[in-house]
Amino acid sequence: MSSGWRHPGRSGAIVYALLAAVVGSLIGVFSRLQVAKQRSRSKAAEALPDGAIIVISNHTSYADGVLLALACRRLGRELRLLATAGVFKVPVIGSLARRLGFIRVQRGSSEASAALDEAATALAAGEAVGLYPEGRLTRDPMMWPERAKTGAVRLALRSGAPIVPVAMLGAHEVVGRRRLLLTLARNVIRRPKVTTKVGTPIDVRDLMRIDAATEPTPDEVRIAADLVMGRLVDLVEDLRGEVAPHPHGAPRLDS
Repeated sequence: MSSGWRHPGRSGAIVYALLAAVVGSLIGVFSRLQVAKQRSRSKAAEALPDGAIIVISNHTSYADGVLLALACRRLGRELRLLATAGVFKVPVIGSLARRLGFIRVQRGSSEASAALDEAATALAAGEAVGLYPEGRLTRDPMMWPERAKTGAVRLALRSGAPIVPVAMLGAHEVVGRRRLLLTLARNVIRRPKVTTKVGTPIDVRDLMRIDAATEPTPDEVRIAADLVMGRLVDLVEDLRGEVAPHPHGAPRLDS
């Protein structure tokens, strides 16, 4: 199946930089975004790795995509984010998302797999692709990450790109699920802090102890997805200063 993803090019990079400056300034009115740049417990990371990478993050707020893109921009990479198809239907915003190289995901349909085709094309071009392995806003009442779906691991196996976990804390205080305008107005005064932490890049085949010629079983892919999500949960634990009740993500209460 051919992919519809196209590289944004130089003009797209200019638009990305302008939007990052404008949106970053607006976000600064309502919040304080801080990036804790760490790849391991002993070495700080001044930037995300070069080349093709898959950035994953926990999902607690409708503001997550913007905040994650801004954080990655501060770390030297322009993120090509997988976003729900509804974003692309919004006038102006949809056109900008396409111009920035974002990737449309038609959730719950037979076309959903096409998003991984486009993401693989972007990775083959050396891009940083971002996605939320939970596939939705967490429904855990304590805001812990849910158990991941397998898309990020399948994409890593297909492309050979490492997965870089980026945890985020506080985004749900910037944009909640209710009373959006009231929350934003209050945040002009409160300016809640949003902190992020970058984890060590994960080579999925190394994690699974298989070589490039080995095709893992669906059960092995499922186990790998849990292990990768466990790395992200570890980072969320570090930011929260708490131990997660479910080390590989909270059980999904429904599909």
